[in-house]
Amino acid sequence: MKKIIHHIRHVRRQPEHVKRHILHVVTGVFGFILVMLWIYSLGTNFTNNETQDRVENDVKPLSALKANFVGGYQSIVNPASEAQYAE
Repeated sequence: MKKIIHHIRHVRRQPEHVKRHILHVVTGVFGFILVMLWIYSLGTNFTNNETQDRVENDVKPLSALKANFVGGYQSIVNPASEAQYAE
């Protein structure tokens, strides 16, 4: 515990730019650790068969939404083709 307090006091005596550099390095290290844990948890979740089935079922509404956007875009680009469907 005394070592930690000693390091904190040592950092407090440093100029502002050194403290910022330490802050950026520590933040980057913790961010990297969190990303690695997140990636690891994704790997274990996606290898599960139940999860793969749920993902396949969840994608179906998204494909319908995609088709709706594509159809809307096509009606903007080719209004003549939409007029044919209206008849």
